[in-house]
Amino acid sequence: MFLSGRATQAEYFDSPGRPEPEIVESYESLAAMNRLLMFAEPFQRLFPKFLGRDQCRSLSILDLGGGDGSLATLLTRWAAEQREWDWRFTNLDFTMPALRRSRCARNVAASALALPFRDESFDVVIASQTTHHMTGDEAVRRHLSEAWRVARRAIYFSDVHRGPALYGFLWLVLHLRRFPKHFTHDALLSVRRGFRIGELQALAREAGIPGAKAWLYYGARVILQAKK
Repeated sequence: MFLSGRATQAEYFDSPGRPEPEIVESYESLAAMNRLLMFAEPFQRLFPKFLGRDQCRSLSILDLGGGDGSLATLLTRWAAEQREWDWRFTNLDFTMPALRRSRCARNVAASALALPFRDESFDVVIASQTTHHMTGDEAVRRHLSEAWRVARRAIYFSDVHRGPALYGFLWLVLHLRRFPKHFTHDALLSVRRGFRIGELQALAREAGIPGAKAWLYYGARVILQAKK
């Protein structure tokens, strides 16, 4: 049945050896889609409630799979200007052309499956639309376990919900806005590679994250959160 299980087909976005101009085009398309879907909103409105506003005044944050650092840059500015909070980001990704475009103060080239940091190196570890790029349950568990290992206080992930409503909405937007063909294909494949609530929560607990909670956000995202 359509969308009954996670797709295993790899996204073109993750292909090695892509020409840099195409990678740049992909990130420009992704930025437009992220603005439309308000990708930063869960971290601005919901994350402070989860962690506690007093605990948000000064944070070191690792963003896994942050690409060109768009989320880290936006949240750093938002925290400082709107809340007078000091959020210090490390942006981690394995794609060098993306990291070269980053305006984040600290960028690290590495895999989210083998983080080059000591235990409890960051107050919080976040990921936005990164976890669905992991192929297979073992990779997802490793990804979550590594995030939990280097977090001192919490992890907070936002990812794609595998459901027909989001798939249909994206199909319509992608064709009306005339995004590049490879981006359109990957965006729809992202939904097919996404998660249901129970799946991600079970994988988090199998990864050794006690009390991990996953929940559906506006029918489009699955939020995974856990505190130490």
